[in-house]
Amino acid sequence: MKKALLAISFFLFTGTLCLSQWDKDVFSWRGRNALSEGKYAKAIENFNILTRLDSTDYWSFFWRGIAKYNLGDIRGAQRDFSSSVRINPVFTNGYHYRAITFSRTGDYDTALADLETAISLRPGFSGLYYSRGVTYFLARRFDDAVKDFDRYIRKEPQDASAYLNRGACRLFLGDTLKAITDYNKAVALDRFEPESYIRRGSLHAMRGDAAAAMEDMNKAIDLDSTSTLARFNRAILFYEKKDYAAAMADFDAILKQEPGNALTLYNRSLIYAQVGEIDKALEDMDRVIAINPGNVLAHFNRAAFYVEQGRYAAALEDYDSAIDLYPDFAKAYMNRSYVNNKLGRKKESRADYETAQRKVREYREKGGSAALADTSAKLNSLLALDAEFARKDFNDEMLQHRVVDINLKPLYRIRPGAAESDVTLLSGRYENLLLERFLAEGTTPLGIGGEDIPSAEFRHGKEGDAARTAFVAGLEDIRQKQFNRALEHFNKAVSLADGESAKNQYSKWYKALYLMNRAVLKAEMIDFIASIEKNVQTLSMDDQGNTRARLSDSRIHNYDYSDATADLQEAISILPDLPYLYFDLGNLQCLSSNLVEAVASYGKAVELYPGMGDAYYNRGLVLVFLKDREKGCIDLSRAGELGVAEAYRVILKYCRDE
Repeated sequence: MKKALLAISFFLFTGTLCLSQWDKDVFSWRGRNALSEGKYAKAIENFNILTRLDSTDYWSFFWRGIAKYNLGDIRGAQRDFSSSVRINPVFTNGYHYRAITFSRTGDYDTALADLETAISLRPGFSGLYYSRGVTYFLARRFDDAVKDFDRYIRKEPQDASAYLNRGACRLFLGDTLKAITDYNKAVALDRFEPESYIRRGSLHAMRGDAAAAMEDMNKAIDLDSTSTLARFNRAILFYEKKDYAAAMADFDAILKQEPGNALTLYNRSLIYAQVGEIDKALEDMDRVIAINPGNVLAHFNRAAFYVEQGRYAAALEDYDSAIDLYPDFAKAYMNRSYVNNKLGRKKESRADYETAQRKVREYREKGGSAALADTSAKLNSLLALDAEFARKDFNDEMLQHRVVDINLKPLYRIRPGAAESDVTLLSGRYENLLLERFLAEGTTPLGIGGEDIPSAEFRHGKEGDAARTAFVAGLEDIRQKQFNRALEHFNKAVSLADGESAKNQYSKWYKALYLMNRAVLKAEMIDFIASIEKNVQTLSMDDQGNTRARLSDSRIHNYDYSDATADLQEAISILPDLPYLYFDLGNLQCLSSNLVEAVASYGKAVELYPGMGDAYYNRGLVLVFLKDREKGCIDLSRAGELGVAEAYRVILKYCRDE
């Protein structure tokens, strides 16, 4: 009998081990399959589980880093690659890909050090020389870059991208003949790659061969009709041929795909002005300035449009802005002198004229030749792309900034609807026995979350004590949009909770949950009133983290969230270990413009519940808003890792290092 028991125990034990091993293999397969299909957030979910199952599996960290990198989370990827080489100090791939992340953030010395380590581990792996060549290029060490691409090409002579990159290096070294030879080779190797034609065409244009340039751009567009870069370059070629209609058609096509492409808007505005359509020129330049108010040339040229229309006061404002942005802008002083004269401001006109002349003299004495200090420079020419031609879109161009509204993750509240079913240790779900007891009591299934579940049903029956019954009635009132009646029911639940302790020993703690929902309801009622009065202030940031406030109405009201905040603070005094209370408090502090306090509240939430992605997300947004971008982006990275999909969209906007 004893032997039989031992045999059964051994079977169960080994079966458990096999099951554990099988689970790891399944999660690994799912993660890598999601990576191959471009489902990066899904891949991260699976690799999260693997890193919890086995914190020594360096491949899990590596694959998760790949997924984060592809979602634009460079910092998060860097941390995972660092974990992989910490676990396995001779893991070449970890050093290789970490080097790429350092290169993306501009830390070229550290990137090169990682690549040296990787090459010392695997000197025969040609891909390392390719990556080091790219890093040398970005560090502007073009001679070293050419040597590495030479070495790579000797082993991989059929890789067209290597010739494109070596050609770009040679172009920066001033060797256009060798550059065109490399571009020709890239085209010969892959005649269906539009970028090869775009780069070669741009070089033809630089050498003055407009016909060859046009032929290459046409070919690129034939291969990829959605290529905005090819259309942009072709539009410049049409413009130089004075074929303004064709240039405009290409710019129109780009803006149909990318309505917020400021560089294209800027160029189209100048063409409109050139053909005498000043109103359309102003409309486009207004949009450029709305996207990027710090662009000096946009203000300067819009002022010229206003002068054309005789709107001297408006022109004066734009020349003021141009000079504020660039105080040495001699031509802006000269033009402002003219406008001041037209407005009868003779003294100011003379002062501006003298300032312009002085700045030109000073600059010439220093041997400078900057266009903005040269009163004879032509500053209404179309802007072309940089000679690097390295990117296929305009996301990193100097004029390309888009405004994105900040939307915090919503307030948490008790809501109708069952709790999530994936309650496992690996899911990182928050566990609180008191909260789970409360949600499980009564006939109506309840859960906790940031948004209501419209499909959830109310089951009318015994809900427990009178306080809970009133509370559930309030939830049903909210579903029916009877907010005042819901508030009455929540008030009743709060007042009854203290007196129910004789019947339900947990009632005094349940009061904190009633207070939380009452606070959320009060806050949302205030927001509803604000939206009716059209006074909701939208805080937004541009890609550089510059904050702006837009009011949809001239009347401004300050809405008071103190009652809702007081409810949350009372709830915290009852249940000081419930993270959702601190999260909600942080949101209300944001609404009250107490952003520093909000950061502290979100911090307490993640301290109590390290897996609360929404708290990391909101804190990350607030930190970026407060100009602490490094910490904010780390929080956003963690939020994405925890399943907040929106985090990666925000990371792409605010956390890319130029």
